[in-house]
Amino acid sequence: MFGCIVAGRLVQTNLQQVDVNKYVFELPDAHNINHIVVFLLGTVPFEPGYAATVHLLWPNKSWQMLGALSNDKPSAIFRLKATITPEEAASMPGVNAELGISIEPIEAVEQQLQQMRQQPGASNNAMVVAQKQQSPSAQGALQFAERTLQSLFDYAMSFATRPDASMGAFGSGAAVQVLPVKAFEDWYNNFLRKIQRGDL
Repeated sequence: MFGCIVAGRLVQTNLQQVDVNKYVFELPDAHNINHIVVFLLGTVPFEPGYAATVHLLWPNKSWQMLGALSNDKPSAIFRLKATITPEEAASMPGVNAELGISIEPIEAVEQQLQQMRQQPGASNNAMVVAQKQQSPSAQGALQFAERTLQSLFDYAMSFATRPDASMGAFGSGAAVQVLPVKAFEDWYNNFLRKIQRGDL
């Protein structure tokens, strides 16, 4: 249902379900990550009245809310460097962090977003796309990320198929579609070649 992209790395679809409506991505060498894009794969939308909050967990720290996803905003860019000090990053090289996604009623998600914005230093928080005013470089990065996500979505959905009977109950939902992992790998390799040729 969810995917994430760290610049310079393969698309991550290795989502782990840890509780009812709660999911986790493991982020290796997280101290080297500047921005991360989190998105809905487009195969299964949120049920009506539901959205998701996105959180980050560093070792020996509490969960930090980054922002949210919904059917109206199926992707978002988050700046992880804003969630940790340079001193903290230097003290834990090579560590993994966890990106958590929690599906909740929209009212609960909106309430948490409001609380996050009211926190001290919220103007510098991790939710890049929520900022009303952005520098030209930030706007360019956002536009590039949006084009990248749209390209990935269009390419991957061209390979979407209905699950067959061998998948059992997984394929019981009428809206369920299956995407082969190879589609993401091929898109990533093609994308890298375009960058190397200067076509982007």
